[in-house]
Amino acid sequence: MGGNIFVAWRSCVLFVCLHWLSGASGQLRYSVAEEMSPGALVGDVAKDLDLEPKRLLEGKARIFAASGRDYVQLDREKGHITVKERIDREILCSSSTSTCSISFEIIVENPIELYRVTVEILDVNDNSPAFPRGEIKLEISESASVGARFAVDRALDADVGINSIQSYSIDPTEHFTLKTQSRAGSGKNVELVLQTPLDREKEEHLYLTVTAIDGGNPKRSGTVKIHVLVLDNNDNAPVFKSSSYRVSVPENTAKGALLITVNATDADTASNGQIGYYFEHTTPKIRELFTISESTGEIRLSGELDFEDTTVHEFKIQAKDQGGLADSCEVVVEVTDVNDNAPKMTLMSFSNTLPENSPPGTVVAMINVQDSDSEENGKITCWVDGNLPFRTESSLSTTDRALFEVGLQNGEIRTVRQVTDKDAVKQKLTVVVEDNGQPSRSATVNVNVAVADTFPEVLSEFTDFTHDKEYNDNLTFYLVLALAVVSFLFIVSIIAILSVKCYRWRRERMFYKSAANLPVIPYYPPLYADVGGTGTLKQAFNYEMYGTADSRKSDIKFGQSLLNVDLGGTRTVPRQTKHSVDPDVNAEVRILRYFP
Repeated sequence: MGGNIFVAWRSCVLFVCLHWLSGASGQLRYSVAEEMSPGALVGDVAKDLDLEPKRLLEGKARIFAASGRDYVQLDREKGHITVKERIDREILCSSSTSTCSISFEIIVENPIELYRVTVEILDVNDNSPAFPRGEIKLEISESASVGARFAVDRALDADVGINSIQSYSIDPTEHFTLKTQSRAGSGKNVELVLQTPLDREKEEHLYLTVTAIDGGNPKRSGTVKIHVLVLDNNDNAPVFKSSSYRVSVPENTAKGALLITVNATDADTASNGQIGYYFEHTTPKIRELFTISESTGEIRLSGELDFEDTTVHEFKIQAKDQGGLADSCEVVVEVTDVNDNAPKMTLMSFSNTLPENSPPGTVVAMINVQDSDSEENGKITCWVDGNLPFRTESSLSTTDRALFEVGLQNGEIRTVRQVTDKDAVKQKLTVVVEDNGQPSRSATVNVNVAVADTFPEVLSEFTDFTHDKEYNDNLTFYLVLALAVVSFLFIVSIIAILSVKCYRWRRERMFYKSAANLPVIPYYPPLYADVGGTGTLKQAFNYEMYGTADSRKSDIKFGQSLLNVDLGGTRTVPRQTKHSVDPDVNAEVRILRYFP
């Protein structure tokens, strides 16, 4: 068979049929927490697949795992999937920070049936945060300005999600505070921020404790001691020419090869201007793969790269002068794939005998074909010699076959691995559906997938797709019309309000202006005489009173009399000298209240 099969599509399960596929009949998905003891229940496949227990026994049901390692086992009598051996999520998915799962197939014979099962491994908080070193020594100049930042080791936690590191704290906080900043990929950079000036003459040594805390329940934590040595004055810190360096190298690059050179400058002279280059708080794996020249900044490969293991390596380089001031930059090494993996073929199931009256489409064998390479290097295809009455079929066609899979029963499209920067931004999937009729009929659908970090980026990726222009034109017209109507009503309302205001204002102004032109009606008050005969009033007095049209209840005061009336009946008014008052006249001032 090996001589008749050529490989060109990646990671697909192929079914050798007479004419069409009919052996796969179910897909299940379970979840189980890591560290479960052997025998723990994962799922009841007999119940979930609606199978009789005897079907599993008579069909010699078994589990097939392409990875070659069985973490679970099948109990045929009960129809249960149970844990076979202890599962450590951090070991199983060491480079994954999201979903971790294992996939396998349950094969039942007579007739042959295949059930795809995916088990998600849930994380438990079984790891505490840990710093790479127990103590960190920092040399900081006393001339460092407030706000200066100094990178420290970040803690590592093998757990993920809420069980990973959530916060950092520092004690004491007299001179420094902590600041965390998300880094490319995963994790956070941790920096000490100087908040008060240092004085070497007062304190030459400072001792700090940094604590990393995860979000599990109960919470776990890890600490590191920081010894700060305060150095004498150094005016200028080294500065890298670029804050980030990026290089792409093939995975078969030889050891000792020069990858990239980082460069920093220092304006100081003598010892304060001499720069050394060092790894800044990197993992042991980075130190195994790369080396850096302390004097030149050349970064060389010291280990073996493997694209299938890790596609991107990220680490930081520190440039430090003799005075203790430093700057750091980020280095990103992208590993490109080469065709260094041959396809693997595994015979999952095979029928030794085949009746001569077998109908077209009878499943003869199931073959699993995988290639660990990516893109063009990982595309595989299989065929059978054209002289034989067999053919191969696959159920999913995609731009990158190694990235997606489709559920044979429910049509769900899922990713089979983590999406990386090497994957195409746009993926086009073609899903084919066939029935079991005679003749077989099929239908296809194209699914366009855009890979992006944010929702606006997703929209921009789909801008080249065609849309219904007439629908968009109509929608634009109605939107403009609605906006015009609302604007017109608003303007009419404003005009009406202003008109009412102006009308009221004009009416009030006319009223107040006409008040000054009202006719004055002379008023002659009656004569008042001493009718009691007591002789207390020697003379009669006249007072004038004036009022306006809008007078209300108010006090009216009368001063000097204006008219002297003769009570003798002659009704003559003697002439009064201006500003003169008869001393014999008892003048009184009375207050009259006016009640309209």
